Amino acid sequence: MTNSDNSGSNENPPSLLPYNEWIEAAYREVMLKALESVAKDGLPGSHNFYIQFKTDYPDVIIPPQLKEKYPEEMTIVLQHQFWDLKINRIKQQMSVGLSFGGVGSILVIPFGSVIGFADPFVNLAFNFQPIPSSLTVIQSEEKTPVQTLRTVTNNMEELKNAKPSKESNASKEKSQVISLDAFRKKTD
Repeated sequence: MTNSDNSGSNENPPSLLPYNEWIEAAYREVMLKALESVAKDGLPGSHNFYIQFKTDYPDVIIPPQLKEKYPEEMTIVLQHQFWDLKINRIKQQMSVGLSFGGVGSILVIPFGSVIGFADPFVNLAFNFQPIPSSLTVIQSEEKTPVQTLRTVTNNMEELKNAKPSKESNASKEKSQVISLDAFRKKTD
């Protein structure tokens, strides 16, 4: 399809569909499935997870000395020494045992506080915007896909109307356009 307007603008029109929000919700689901798999079967091979989260997010539970050292955000690594990894979709949180300075602690991390997830073994990394604590994007598996999509869409509308933070503006400036030419069928 060609553009009949010869104004010389190569800029795409703004989307009327919230693709970025849907993509982020899908990436969060990938993260949750990876965590659920590891909670059930352990980390296979050389996989390891880096999870970055907002420590000042409601319902985050970390030891006071960590809260003092990392008042806004921190990154944990799930590799060799962690225990009791639990993913609770109903409460929208994960918990995991880790040792800090030789002292074992259980951390409780709401899904909405997670702002980064990576598995360096396969060069996989996702960055997320924190979800306002009053919203729930990832739904319990008892919901049908249509119910989940409706909830995600409704929640994304609320997010879209929320006042953007400085971080979200910076993220938009770093956005990249990906060419889909490699995925198109050739018609030769």
